[in-house]
Amino acid sequence: MRSVCVFCGARGGAGAEYAEAARTFGALVAARGLTLVTGGGALGLMGVVTDAALAGGAAVVGVIPGSLVEREVAHAKLSELAVVSDMFERKREMMRRADAFVALPGGMGTLDEITEVLTWTQLGMFAKPCGLVNVNDYWSPLLEMLDRAVAQGFLAPEHRALLQTDTDPALLLDRLAQWKAPSTFAGMRP
Repeated sequence: MRSVCVFCGARGGAGAEYAEAARTFGALVAARGLTLVTGGGALGLMGVVTDAALAGGAAVVGVIPGSLVEREVAHAKLSELAVVSDMFERKREMMRRADAFVALPGGMGTLDEITEVLTWTQLGMFAKPCGLVNVNDYWSPLLEMLDRAVAQGFLAPEHRALLQTDTDPALLLDRLAQWKAPSTFAGMRP
């Protein structure tokens, strides 16, 4: 694992624990010598995680649609800013550049991004690890819904197992770095 993409809110959330988790995650990415791939914005948790990674000496690549450069306030100190045409291209470019994906708390965009990556993995379009930093039980309702989907026969247990979770960003990064694609994924593109 050489790069990790973080999906997170362009807002800061209601509690200080969210910004603290973003700072910790950004610092860990830098300390491990990884490149951080982000949505390119300077606001909310996206800005916090980016600032922490940059402060630790990490390369940070932002990918942002031209229509959001002003609205999400493109981060001015990124190692690289890729301005793309739309949200679809943004996700494709982030998926291309990252070896792993992590979602910190965020809104609809964050949920869309991490679930699309999981879907691509489930369908065998690539084999890259995905995880959630479950700060303050933020993601617990989603995890319960996925467990319900398994129980109700809508999701295979091996596909549910593709999503790693931890409350500790360091432990989650360790698990993602050690992740191996299930043997049923043999022949998939990396």
